[in-house]
Parts: sequence; C-alpha cells; structure tokens
Amino acid sequence: MNIEKTSSKLFVDVKQMISNARRKVAVTANSELILLYWKVGNRVRKDVLNNSRAEYGKQIVKKLSNKLTIEYGRGWSENQLRHCIRSAETFQKEQILYAVRRELSWTHIRSLMYIDDILKRQFYMEMCIIERWDTRLLNNRIDSMLFERTAISKKPKKLIKKELDKLQKDNELPDDLIFRNPYLLDFLGLKNIYSEKDLENSILVEMQQFITELGSDFAFLARQKRITIDNIDYHIDLLFYHRTLQCLVVIELKLGKFKPEHKGQIELYLRWLNKYEKRKNEKAPIGLILCSEGNSEHIELLMLEDSNIKLAQYLTELPDKKILEKQLTKTIKKAKKMKNKNTNNKL
Repeated sequence: MNIEKTSSKLFVDVKQMISNARRKVAVTANSELILLYWKVGNRVRKDVLNNSRAEYGKQIVKKLSNKLTIEYGRGWSENQLRHCIRSAETFQKEQILYAVRRELSWTHIRSLMYIDDILKRQFYMEMCIIERWDTRLLNNRIDSMLFERTAISKKPKKLIKKELDKLQKDNELPDDLIFRNPYLLDFLGLKNIYSEKDLENSILVEMQQFITELGSDFAFLARQKRITIDNIDYHIDLLFYHRTLQCLVVIELKLGKFKPEHKGQIELYLRWLNKYEKRKNEKAPIGLILCSEGNSEHIELLMLEDSNIKLAQYLTELPDKKILEKQLTKTIKKAKKMKNKNTNNKL
C-alpha cells in the first residue's frame, strides 16, 4: 500500500472533520451569544422601564457596565449594553430565535435593529438570509436604499407584509424583489459624455460589482450575443441567467429616455430566445431595459408592468443621499397612488 497516498487521503478526511466541527462550534457560539445579548437587553429593559426617569436608566446602565467590565473584562461597555437593550426593544423572542436558526450574526442583528420601519427591517432580514449577505453588503444595501428601489416598496403595507411572510415561508424571491429601479452604477467610473459601447465595456470590466448590484443569483452568459432572423443579424447587449427564476434575462443598455421602439426590439429578442434557446425546465425569458433617464408614463401606457419586460433607470453618478431619498419617496407615493386608482377603477 502506498503510504504517501494513504496519509494524504487521511489528511484530507481529518481536515474536513476538523473544519466541520469548527463551523458547528462557531455557529453554536454565535447563536448563544445573540440569545445572551437579547436576554441581557430584555432584563435591563424591564428594570429601566419600571422607572420613568431617563436619568435613572442612564445610571443603571452605567453602573451595570462598570461591574460587568470588572468581572468579565472588555465587551460590556455602556454602548454594548444599549445595543442589547435595542435588540430586545426591536425583536420579539421568536424573531431572534428565527434569526439564530438562519445563522445571522450579532453584527447582522445590530445593523437590522436600527431600521425603524418594521416591513423594511423584515425585507432586509429575509434578503440577507436568502442571498447570504455578509454584514458589509447588508450595510451597503441599507445605505443604497435597496428596499425603496424594489417594486415591493410601492405596494400597500398589507400586501408588502403578505409577500414578505410568503418569502420567509417559501424562501424564493419573487420578481418584485429581484428587479429594482434605479440601478446604481457609480462604480463604473463613467461621467459626463459616454456611449452605449463605453457603458457596456465598463460593465464587463466591473462585472463582479455589476452582478452584486443586480443580485447574487444572476449569472453572466454572453455579451453582444448574435441572433439571426430572416438573414438579418441582431445583437443582444448582455445575456444573463437567473438561478431562482430559472430563466434567461436579456439586458439592453440605452442612453437617454425609454422609447416605444425599445419594447419592440426586446420583445423580438425574447421570442427568439423562447423559441431557440429556452430549455424544457426553464421559464420564459425576461427582458430588462436600462435607460439613463426615467419615463414612467410610457410604462403605464405600454402596460409593461403586466409583461415580462422590466424597465429601469441607471445612475452612473450618485446624487446626495437626501436627494435620492426624496426622489425615491416621491416615486413610491406616486406608484401607490396609481395602484389605488387602478384598484378603484376595477371596482
């Protein structure tokens, strides 16, 4: 028997055993830590809430922090105790247990618990779990206002809650959470004057970041994919596959505003792909038209919301966060007003 071969195989097996054990220990430790922090926060919160004086609460937290630091060393600062209290104020016990089961870390919890809106917080928690965001990406998503950029934010609160509960149960992303508007492409480094080719080239150079902005389930397939119809060649800008939706996704890049002819162009591409490229287990292809300027009335009149064509704006330069927030808030209000109007008309 070859000793070197046997020892190498043994090393690989034992290494795997050690790695698995370490991972289980880390998961268990993380779970216990989150539960401990929540229980500590809940206990302190009860004492503080039993007295209406704010100064009393501050003194309680300060004295407790000093005693815990003497007993256990660093890690129990006043700030940390306030994080613990906040976790107990924000999450019910079953919500914390759910987060623990889904292997979120304390740093995830700490970011989530400072989101005041309950539905928005639930959105980020579920997306974080499904797409396996680390805390850095979670904070980036929160800062870039991902919730406000998805279609779900433009729905009535009851419907948002229903869809998020379904997401938690089924663990599958619907279209409303996959596609967003606008897309933030500031990482491309494009400013002032650029062409569609410049935009496409920059995306290819920064493909990893582009996919991060699109969403983790997008897989890049081709650039300028040639298709031939009646001996005429056409070229699809970018072709992706989405693992959750199980379908091809065509992305067409446009400068300026959306035009009606863009719809006809992408419909042609989608029908060709549906006929010649779609596999038996796949769903019908989806088209995403990215324009540098919005054109909301065209979406309504061309009934794009009821089709497999998505239209979104992209930003190559980020405005001030307050300006972006104001724009998105205005868009959400307008969309909700339109949905209510359509609902009343149907009634």
